[in-house]
Amino acid sequence: MIHYALRCGGGHQFDGWFNSSAGFDAQATRGLLECPVCADTAVERAIMAPRLNRGAAAPAEPQQPKPAAPEIPPETTPQTPAQTIAPPPAVPDQVRAVLQRIRTEVEKNCDYVGEKFATTARRMHDGAEPHRPIYGESTPEEAAALAEDGIEISRIPWVPRADS
Repeated sequence: MIHYALRCGGGHQFDGWFNSSAGFDAQATRGLLECPVCADTAVERAIMAPRLNRGAAAPAEPQQPKPAAPEIPPETTPQTPAQTIAPPPAVPDQVRAVLQRIRTEVEKNCDYVGEKFATTARRMHDGAEPHRPIYGESTPEEAAALAEDGIEISRIPWVPRADS
């Protein structure tokens, strides 16, 4: 496999892996490559620093075990949201771009029902409301109850819009 740094006509840089140089050329010529940020198909190789193989790596220093954090009794643990919710993991640019496109399509083609998502999905499943594409929020418990009742839903990581 060959790793290339790529650049679109809009100047966005991203990475790509190809079976060979000819594989990249064939995909680029046919317009099969696109920028994950702006979907531009004018993709070319960017300048890359060479990777030099300088023999075997030096053995790693043995790591000292980290001391365990002191345990705080549950009754004294602060319960503010900033301390109980871990920050979301970083999303790679290509994944973020795909999720942004999914969000755009969902917002364009579906009705937003907000916190009434589970209720609305159940009513559509039961025939009390006409079927239509919807999106909104639900708690993990509501999502589990829908799944138990055979109501299929999908969870999509909601990333900020590409234009924000």
